[in-house]
Amino acid sequence: MFKFKYPQKMNITQEKVDNLNSVLKINLAPEDYAPRVDKAIKDHAKKAKLPGFRPGMVPAGHIKKMYGKSILVDEINNLLSDTLNNYIDEQKLNILGQPLPKPDDNKEYNWDFADTFEFNYEIGLAPEFDQEFTSKDKVTQYVIKVDDETLASRTKNIRRSYGKMTNPDVSADDDVLYSQLEQLSPDGSVFEDGINETVSVRLDQVKDEVIKASLIGLKKDDTVEFDIQKAYDGDAAKIAGLLKIDEDTAADLKSNFRLTVKNVNRLEESDLNQEFFDKLFGEGTVTTEEEFKAKITEELEAMMQQDSERKLQDEIYNYATGKVDFPLPDEFLKRWLKVTNEKLSDEELAEGYAEFSKNLKWTLIANKIIVENNIEIKYEEVFEAAKQRLDAQFRMYSPQPLTDEQLGQYTVQYLQNKENANRTFEEVKALKVFEYIKSVITLDQKEIAYNEFTKLAN
Repeated sequence: MFKFKYPQKMNITQEKVDNLNSVLKINLAPEDYAPRVDKAIKDHAKKAKLPGFRPGMVPAGHIKKMYGKSILVDEINNLLSDTLNNYIDEQKLNILGQPLPKPDDNKEYNWDFADTFEFNYEIGLAPEFDQEFTSKDKVTQYVIKVDDETLASRTKNIRRSYGKMTNPDVSADDDVLYSQLEQLSPDGSVFEDGINETVSVRLDQVKDEVIKASLIGLKKDDTVEFDIQKAYDGDAAKIAGLLKIDEDTAADLKSNFRLTVKNVNRLEESDLNQEFFDKLFGEGTVTTEEEFKAKITEELEAMMQQDSERKLQDEIYNYATGKVDFPLPDEFLKRWLKVTNEKLSDEELAEGYAEFSKNLKWTLIANKIIVENNIEIKYEEVFEAAKQRLDAQFRMYSPQPLTDEQLGQYTVQYLQNKENANRTFEEVKALKVFEYIKSVITLDQKEIAYNEFTKLAN
């Protein structure tokens, strides 16, 4: 494997400002950069196509005269990048963000192949900290129970799913509007090449009461314009399912939409009889209304377990970042965020930095847990996590599930994208960290009704 070697006279030093900040000083003499620059000029000469010269026969001196300074700048930048990365690696510096060039208005260079250069880079260092989780640490784990209101709502939805469809002239509460949804531009016109879908809008899923009221009393061909994020209270999963887009796109969607009614559909509730029970659970599995309610309660509590787990992860995250307290190189990180996000305003930085630093602290805590406990993240685990994610997405759009072989092929393609692979890896790593912490702390279980849990979670 190639190992970078520093030029013999290159001088690299680290000057510590404090425990969290340092300055790396790099001094370059002509003999440090000249071999790279000469090679780059010769390579350029071999490839150059200039009038009066045959391809590959342009003299290196001619290239140096025409393009020498720009080649010099490029090669010094490349040399600096290699030098920084390898020094950080060799010295095992645990840096946060990336090195930032330190401006020095007093230095001016001729860039004439004879300059001695000095470059200074600021770096932010990860802090040293101790962490220990034991059974003395307690976090609340909510055991969600089905309340009467939630059970009644779920029962109503199931009965309607198996009920009779009618088509009234005017929409009422709980109807379904078979409609055309068109994405609008800020000026209110239809957005060209925007989202334009024929959808079924369930009024019982619309969260905003004002928007919901505007959708009641509509007839065929009536139109209504509304903010889709407000309508569904920012629920990206519901918006994604409605518009047939992915959840990330749905979360970022800011447009208003125009709804044009094509038809009003009303589902009458099915009777609670044996025919209904058999359709739902299989012949003879459920025979009474009491058994029906018990079965629905069991299924609801299984779904609620996922909500409880997400809440527990939030509780652990908040507890861990509060318990393991350590400083960060805040001023350096703020400068780094501004440099790497050119559109980031001072106001946005001030508002978002607390959350950024909390997430960074969690990352440092999680990484320390991974290292100290020799926790492995295997490719098979990343593959399975990606496979489950894709399976859930496909099921949103198609009632017919993919075969295991098809799903595996899609997963391979999905993970070939570096961003997808990294994101899935981080998700698996986070789950392993949560599982470790759960195994050593005390989970203080507390029963709570689903409707109360929803208020708490929100």
